[in-house]
Amino acid sequence: MMARAIEWLDGKLRILDQSKVPREQVFADLDNYHDVVLAIKEMRVRGAPAIGVAAAYGIALGASGIREAGKDEFLVQLNQVMQAFAVSRPTAVNLFQAINRMRKAARGDGVAEIKRSLVDEAKRIHQEEVTATRQLSQLGAELIKNGFTLLTHCNAGPLATAGYGTALGVIKAVKEQGKRVSVFATETRPLLQGARLTTWELMQEDIPVTLITDSTAGYFMQQKKIDCVIVGADRIAANGDVANKIGTYTLAVLAKESEIPFYVAAPTSTIDLSLSSGDKIPIEERSPEEVTHVQGVPIAPEGIRAANPAFDVTPHSYVTAIITEKGIIREPYGKELLSIAKWS
Repeated sequence: MMARAIEWLDGKLRILDQSKVPREQVFADLDNYHDVVLAIKEMRVRGAPAIGVAAAYGIALGASGIREAGKDEFLVQLNQVMQAFAVSRPTAVNLFQAINRMRKAARGDGVAEIKRSLVDEAKRIHQEEVTATRQLSQLGAELIKNGFTLLTHCNAGPLATAGYGTALGVIKAVKEQGKRVSVFATETRPLLQGARLTTWELMQEDIPVTLITDSTAGYFMQQKKIDCVIVGADRIAANGDVANKIGTYTLAVLAKESEIPFYVAAPTSTIDLSLSSGDKIPIEERSPEEVTHVQGVPIAPEGIRAANPAFDVTPHSYVTAIITEKGIIREPYGKELLSIAKWS
């Protein structure tokens, strides 16, 4: 059985370093919030729900490290900790949901009580993601028929969610129901999350998976080899527009042209009702070296310019359904998302 990717142990945050999978499984025990911020920035922790969980625990760590301060000074320093997480990665809304919840949890008669409250809230956030991803996976599995071949992009399994998984969780639940399925997994350039992580997770579950390059998805759709596409999400706007790993929009357009269902699996913590549409979602631009190098090895001429947006936005008109723990929703997304979104 796969070890937990994120775990709170004896006042420390233990993470599985996803940058090293599948070559090796290396766990790191992080005992201060600076290391957690860095782990998020460097994508040793990645995936929207997992980022939110890690940030919550990181804030609790930051609080525990504040010494010799009265309550007012403690709260000032705690806000600085939260700000460090707020600028770590801009697209995944779960990060900001977690920060807001931790800020609200920072209440109590004294510093010691607040510190305990923050640890308790981080644990609640983690458990809620575990429960939500399990529930949405079971609901989503009802959409998948026996014998289906699914296409998935990037990585949306336990590694990315700190729980059961979203897109991969649905696939796992399909198998649990006794249905036979197989999967095409895109490599997901430039950091190869599909090749490194998705295939590894599916093989751990003994689910048949074929790795393909990002550019061959259209070919397999045209050849009628794919029955549906299922992906996760990093942020869903109020109208149903979906931000996910770069290349998702391309797959959605191809799926619609090929008359293939395009499903998005995400917990309600990924819904951002404050943004009316996807064009308002901030898109993270990462280092050009991720494009010009693979695993540290240069693959392009020295000095070449490279653009590296980490996400794109799929308009809701390309989305067949959004699978959440509170139900499977379809158009009109604005009305449906408003009715199920969870705000604390």
